Amino acid sequence: MVIEFAPLEDELGDVLDKAMLRAELSGDALAGRAGVAPEKIRDAIDYRNELSADEIRRLAASLSLNEAGLLSLAQNRYPLPAIAGLPLCLYPLRNPHGIGVANAYIVADCSSHAGILFDTGASHAALRRVWPKRIQKLDAIFITHAQTEHVGGLAALLDELGPVPVFCPEDSPPLPGVDNPVAAGEAARLRFGKFEVRVLKTPGHAEAHNCYHITVPKLPHSAGLLVSGDLLFAGSAGRGFFCCHRMEESLRRLFDELPDNTVIAPGHGPLTTLENERRFNPFAPR
Repeated sequence: MVIEFAPLEDELGDVLDKAMLRAELSGDALAGRAGVAPEKIRDAIDYRNELSADEIRRLAASLSLNEAGLLSLAQNRYPLPAIAGLPLCLYPLRNPHGIGVANAYIVADCSSHAGILFDTGASHAALRRVWPKRIQKLDAIFITHAQTEHVGGLAALLDELGPVPVFCPEDSPPLPGVDNPVAAGEAARLRFGKFEVRVLKTPGHAEAHNCYHITVPKLPHSAGLLVSGDLLFAGSAGRGFFCCHRMEESLRRLFDELPDNTVIAPGHGPLTTLENERRFNPFAPR
């Protein structure tokens, strides 16, 4: 298992833009509240950041963001933790999508050639280019939400592999190539060999959005893995397309319910841990 470097999904400007949406503030309104020139805010959102450290601190306070995390993003020095302690093999599958990258993941027993796939990337071809040679069979596919970059490879993958159970959020839009997906509702716990997959219903980015918490019950003190979809990223969070308030609630429950040693496998960007995001993520609950 080799976990390659992946860039952050969001820069300072992306975080400011999402935070303004959450706070229902225009650039001019934020400028007045924070005492920062509106053109400097616009430039930062357009990736031409010339904000001073003091201005970033005032913006963080005005938007209820983590100051240390916002400053580190502005300096291109957002801290990322070493990933260790997982009682499983994790294969991040990075799929180019537009100007960015969408992640899918395979979780497997390190001695097995079978795995569980979480999301399927933007296309079957992109998924297959990064598919681990060791994994020859899937026990299940879990979908976090039905946006194209997370389900684009699903139909062709099922054509290739044959019948594989597909789990998705309740009330999910139709999934490509799947007539009868299994609706995975809040608090469902599903067993696959030594793994347990717990379903967390986490609306906000999309109305039908799940996170999946994977643990090994026989090793209760080992780190768990959270496939967080487009809810939580390293250094940021997804955009609240469905509802920013519901997204805040979903984020808060992750930090309230899961152990700090939980490894976060987001839909975009690099792996991180809940402890790291609690300390630095601009959107971590205050």
